[in-house]
Amino acid sequence: MTDKIALVTGASRGLGAAMAEALSPDFHVIAVARTTGALEELDDRIQAKGGAATLAPMDITNADAMAHLCRSVYDRWGKIDLWVHAAIHAAPLTPAPHLDKKDWEKSVTINVNAVATLIPFVAPLLGEAGQAVFFDDPRGGEKFFAAYGATKAAQIALARSWQAESAAHGPKVHIVEPRPMPTATRARFYPGEDRAPLANPKDEAERLLAGIL
Repeated sequence: MTDKIALVTGASRGLGAAMAEALSPDFHVIAVARTTGALEELDDRIQAKGGAATLAPMDITNADAMAHLCRSVYDRWGKIDLWVHAAIHAAPLTPAPHLDKKDWEKSVTINVNAVATLIPFVAPLLGEAGQAVFFDDPRGGEKFFAAYGATKAAQIALARSWQAESAAHGPKVHIVEPRPMPTATRARFYPGEDRAPLANPKDEAERLLAGIL
C-alpha cells in the first residue's frame, strides 16, 4: 500500500469521483460523500485499478463527524498528503428577488460554512508539505446564479486567503478552474445542453492533477 494519503471530499460523483479514481494508483484515497452506493461503486473502480480506498459516507456539514474523521485519520496515518475538495451544492437558478430561503441556507451551509470548518480540521494533517485543491467556478454576479455564484465565490475567497497565508511555508493551496463537464451540477444549470463538446471528468482530472502533482 502506498504511504501517500489523499482526502477527497465530494467523492461520490462528477469531478470528485474522477479525481479520487485518478489518484488511486499513487495514493490511498479517503473518499467522503453522503451517497453510500456511489462510494461503493467508486471503491470497485479503484480496486479494479489495483488501488485502495477508505470510504467515509458522511455529511461534510456535520462538524462533529468531520472532527471525528480527521482524528481517525491522524490516529491511523498521522497525516494527509493531499486534500481535494469537490463537494458543492448547486441551488436552482433563479432571479435574486425570488431566492428561496431553504436553497440559500443550504448553499451557505455546504459551500461556505463547511469549508470554513474543514480548513482548520484538515490543515494540521497537511502540515507544511501537503497540498490542498479547490475548484473555482466564477459565477458570482451572473444573472440567475445568485445563491450558487455568491456562495461559491465566498468559498474560493476562503481558499485564496489560506493560499496567501501559507505561500511561504505550506501547505500549498491550489485553486484551479476545470473546463465545462457533463456533471449533474452543470445539468441543473443547463438542462438540454448538448453534452458532446464537454470535457470528460476523467480526462479533466488527469489534466488538473498533472499541473498539481
